[in-house]
Amino acid sequence: MHESTIKPIITTVKNDDDVRGILALQQKNLKRNLSTEQIQSQGFVTVEHQFSVLKAMNDAQPSVIVKDGETVVAYCLAMLPQFRNDVQELKSLFDSIDDIDYEALKLKDYKYVVMGQVCVGEGYRSMGFFDGMYLKLREELSGKFQMCVTDISTNNLRSMKAHARVGFISVKDFHDTTLNEIWRVVVWDWRK
Repeated sequence: MHESTIKPIITTVKNDDDVRGILALQQKNLKRNLSTEQIQSQGFVTVEHQFSVLKAMNDAQPSVIVKDGETVVAYCLAMLPQFRNDVQELKSLFDSIDDIDYEALKLKDYKYVVMGQVCVGEGYRSMGFFDGMYLKLREELSGKFQMCVTDISTNNLRSMKAHARVGFISVKDFHDTTLNEIWRVVVWDWRK
């Protein structure tokens, strides 16, 4: 952890500097910027967001972040279905949501929010921020949405274990031809 007189806090995106902070942390954790060992032991993120899209997503629904002073050290991106066409890499997730049966309905027929990406920066892992951000997300959004849906690369074992720990359940795997990877769609049902 970095030297700071202020304890890191879990909050929501408040301004453009927070959005820029997310993008800076995202760059450090993109799969293409990491070694094979880092990918296997620490996990990774795949999607690279554009500032304009990420700002619009946060204007519509502020994401959950962890800040150490003024620095964003972790994030949990809330993505409303209206942005399904704005991040090309997530289009296949939304297409899957349209087709997946969950309990009595298709996933698309529930009021849901997509977890667009979650990341905890180096030096801040294993400190409870992953679970804490998801609990804050549920606190902020469970009055408006029935569930949170996301997908995880089946190669990202650290992320799959962490999502299961929070309460996500697996519903279906699909092959993303754009990224040439198998992804697991998982749901955290906030009605339960």
